[in-house]
Amino acid sequence: MRRFAFLYSLLWAILIASAVFAGIGPAKAQSDEPATDEVATTVTKSRSERIDEYFVELKREPQAASARRIADRIWAEWRKSDSATSNQLMQWANDAIRDKRYYTALDLLDQVTVLSPEFAEGWNRRATLHFMMDNHAKSMADIHVVLQLEPRHFGALMGMASILTAAGSDEAALGTYLKVLEVYPAMREAQKRVGELSEELTGDEI
Repeated sequence: MRRFAFLYSLLWAILIASAVFAGIGPAKAQSDEPATDEVATTVTKSRSERIDEYFVELKREPQAASARRIADRIWAEWRKSDSATSNQLMQWANDAIRDKRYYTALDLLDQVTVLSPEFAEGWNRRATLHFMMDNHAKSMADIHVVLQLEPRHFGALMGMASILTAAGSDEAALGTYLKVLEVYPAMREAQKRVGELSEELTGDEI
């Protein structure tokens, strides 16, 4: 009888212990699960936000080599269109320009500006091609569109300054080069042209 009572007590203790551990197990597992508000979320910056940040860096960078690397990142962003078709047309146009098939390139870039009118680099590439073909008036017209879409486009500003210089408008060219230096202070070519034009204009006044 005593033996039966002992076994009964032992069995009861085992059952109680099992119940206790069974309750602890799920509770512990639940506590290991991350809370919803603790889950890290990755925020992807938009292209415009990345470009804005690069321009802040570009304006602060005094070293020409380091500034050029930042400018290259800006160019990489500018060359991206939201249209896969426009991107392909741009590539074909670049290949045509490389092979000096300028009229073929012009046809392709015409299509880009129609298909993606908000894509500044499409207009800028056509402006560059017009300049290469000595169509300065058409180049300037495209540059104005570029600057409406992206006023900080230092490539377009450099092109405008070159056209103004070729037209003999040195004062306007100087002002344009100064605009380049406002957004890209370490650009050596713009610095050089500002110095040269300043000396020329000062000499003319004397």
